[in-house]
Amino acid sequence: MKALEHRLPPPLLMLATGAIMSVALLDQGAPALSAAWRWGLASLFFVAAGLVGFPAFSAFGKAKTTINPVDIGQASSLVTTGIYGLTRNPMYVALALLLCGWAAWIARPLPLLGPVVFFLFITRFQIIPEERALAAKFGAAYADYCRNVRRWL
Repeated sequence: MKALEHRLPPPLLMLATGAIMSVALLDQGAPALSAAWRWGLASLFFVAAGLVGFPAFSAFGKAKTTINPVDIGQASSLVTTGIYGLTRNPMYVALALLLCGWAAWIARPLPLLGPVVFFLFITRFQIIPEERALAAKFGAAYADYCRNVRRWL
């Protein structure tokens, strides 16, 4: 299983998950919610993703550190302020929120598993290995950060 660690770029994994969720559009019948509810819920999730994701990218840019999740060893600084004071993984939270928005838009039971599978996969194969690498690189500062800020929300 270690072979899957840091191998799949999370945005591509999110897109693949969304594509798999789309299969529900083919033969699961009518959506469980009206179009107004679907638009409203999906919009809330998409806006929330932007409110979490854009500041996360901006913070990495200001810190002049990499956003490349496949090669975490390139990280040059530990970002702990702004949105990173609320969650250690706002970029992954944003991707999960996008999938929740897509699930709300599809409004069928099976696609609701998409964000859950994404959450579990990203935690095991991306976040946990990243945490090991960051702990090795930033030591006590990262351990203190982990004690004070949650992994997800």
